Amino acid sequence: MATATFSTKDISAVTVEEMANLAARLEADDYTDAFEGLQDWHLMRSIAFQRPELIEPYLYLLDLEAYDEA
Repeated sequence: MATATFSTKDISAVTVEEMANLAARLEADDYTDAFEGLQDWHLMRSIAFQRPELIEPYLYLLDLEAYDEA
C-alpha cells in the first residue's frame, strides 16, 4: 500500500479526496511495516492541527484523548 507524503506547505493543499484516501489506508491498516502506518498517522495528525475541518469525520483514527497534566 502506498503512503502519501506532504510537506508542511503542502498540507494547505490537501483535498477532501486525499484525506479520505489517507483515512481509508489507516482504517484498513494494511501496511507492509509499522513505519508506513506511523507515517500516515503523523500526517493525519499534522493535518488535524493545520486543517481541522478536513479531519473531523476521521478523528476516531487518531485516538486522541485529553489529558490533565496539571
